[in-house]
Amino acid sequence: MTDALEEPTYRSPLLARHGAVEASGPDAGVAWHYGDPTAEQRALERGGAVADLSHTGVVRVAGPDRLSWLHSITSQDLLGLPPRTSTELLVLDPHGHVEHAAGVVDDGEATWLVTEGSHAAALVTWLDRMKFMLRVEITDATSEYAVLGEPVDAEGAEGEPVTWRDPWPTTALGGTRYGPPDDEHPGSERDWRLVLVPRPDLVREVEVREAASWRLVGTWATEASRVAAWRPRLDTEVDDRTIPHELDWLRTAVHLHKGCYRGQETVARVHNLGRPPRRLTFAHLDGSGHTVPEAGAAVRPGGPDADPQARPVGRVTSVVRHHELGPVALAVLKRSAPSGELIVDGLASGDPAGGVIAAGQEEIVPGDGVSVDRPEARGPLTRGLGGSAGVGSPGFGGALGSGA
Repeated sequence: MTDALEEPTYRSPLLARHGAVEASGPDAGVAWHYGDPTAEQRALERGGAVADLSHTGVVRVAGPDRLSWLHSITSQDLLGLPPRTSTELLVLDPHGHVEHAAGVVDDGEATWLVTEGSHAAALVTWLDRMKFMLRVEITDATSEYAVLGEPVDAEGAEGEPVTWRDPWPTTALGGTRYGPPDDEHPGSERDWRLVLVPRPDLVREVEVREAASWRLVGTWATEASRVAAWRPRLDTEVDDRTIPHELDWLRTAVHLHKGCYRGQETVARVHNLGRPPRRLTFAHLDGSGHTVPEAGAAVRPGGPDADPQARPVGRVTSVVRHHELGPVALAVLKRSAPSGELIVDGLASGDPAGGVIAAGQEEIVPGDGVSVDRPEARGPLTRGLGGSAGVGSPGFGGALGSGA
């Protein structure tokens, strides 16, 4: 999770719509809903909806060296990325912690990075520091382009606006997974793409879609869809300790067999040995009350003998009321957290006045943190792993000798 966000620098003109209620936190500046969040979620699920996500950050990278340069400094293999083919990347610190995440698509003339609005300026600053003498030009295009979200499973075609199709949860070539197979993953039913339109055309582009009987929906609907799909988000699931394995983000954002980049040694080592420090889980919250927990609320072991004062095993990162599933959440837990029932504080502050909420759990990343294709062992097993723990694989060089 990010630190407390400043007031939004942009407020959507669509907040003037009748019934619009502004979102808070990382989605401030656009609508949370337009008066009927349940109907909005259903419209999104049916495929007839458009979401105003004009608070999203947009970065444009031009120049002949753009793809090879981004390839060399991020987690994704971008060499030879065809035009209008979407992927995503992570920027990691030297210890493998996630600093930035962005959707990536190239239009043949420039590479577009779609990220959280709160991170766009910092991403541009970091990229500027890393370009050295290469032929690249970096622009924060957030003030020029607004983003619309659509439940459509299609890349943008030639002559259409720049479009990023979310690859989640399909395991990319060079990636791996900790959670279920792609076709059994709950995110396999979620079609999603982001369309970049000139900011002055935002209202008109929405009206064009409404004329085709699409419904305008808020971030309550888009977040309910994302959480139900177990899709990690930079502004919610990530903090200063996050490594991609903990969120099952090696599916779509990390290529394990490309050349070196900052943080790659940690990525390789944890993939080979298993046991990332924490794990993402999906929680079904008790809906018998009228409240849901706040993001940041502590999670503790549950069950009949649950102690509401027990030491926390993690924290809620995203929480939403889903129109079919009821109140649900994503939470990041310690690796050793029990796989059974949980209880969640009602308030992020831990104030007992908030009460506690019981929760069932679906593991996303298993406690042993072993991916489906961890290399076979070449030597003695790492203590505590059991099974066939891998300790090395071709192409990772001396990765295992470096500390996280």
